[in-house]
Amino acid sequence: MMAAVGHRVVQRLRFLRCALKPETDFGPQIKNLNKKLFTVVAWDPRGYGHSRPPDRDFPVDFFERDAQDAVDLMKMLKFKKVSLLGWSDGGITALIAAAKHPSYIHKMVIWGANAYVTEEDEMIYQGIRDVSKWSEKIRKPLETLYGYDYFAKTCEKWVDGIKQFKHLPDGICRHLLPLVQCPTLIVHGEKDPMIPRFHADFIHEHVRGSRLHLMPEGKHNLHLRFAKEFNELAEDFLQ
Repeated sequence: MMAAVGHRVVQRLRFLRCALKPETDFGPQIKNLNKKLFTVVAWDPRGYGHSRPPDRDFPVDFFERDAQDAVDLMKMLKFKKVSLLGWSDGGITALIAAAKHPSYIHKMVIWGANAYVTEEDEMIYQGIRDVSKWSEKIRKPLETLYGYDYFAKTCEKWVDGIKQFKHLPDGICRHLLPLVQCPTLIVHGEKDPMIPRFHADFIHEHVRGSRLHLMPEGKHNLHLRFAKEFNELAEDFLQ
């Protein structure tokens, strides 16, 4: 999830916790972000959406791998500089990309991201491990895209993959946050059932000069439920 505006370019990297596809994950952004200001690039990381094969896996460096893949792709597409829109796992990936490629990232908007994993987080992740318990509304599009077996196994592997950061000294990427140099807007839905508020506060505290915008009724998919408000917020910040 990425976006770049200073050079009239917006890159939106698509990552999520148990991924869908760009049309459903970011439909309102792909369709409605100002095309006169931004070029929106929607990208599926390895093993998600249309970037298959290979199957998705979760080695300890999978976030760093995704971040490097994204930057390499944008450079291959000849973008001289990009900004980032990062949701959920994409927010983590955007933070890593911005920290490791500071001269390439213009601005960044992230939401639903975390820099480390706590006991509380692990309990939340265990609650989504069994996809057969998900609501049909959320489950069916994923089954259609991936097939039930791949979808179910990938979600289980994701839970195991994200849990491995719980015991690492630097968590997922908290050691990288002070290296982020670009202007950063952190958006947080105060009713987000996946990412507790303290994660947004931590990123805000450790990314120098960042701004925190709270959406009282927002949940994890705040960019979909409150698309107009979110798009206006992102456009204003990225210009």
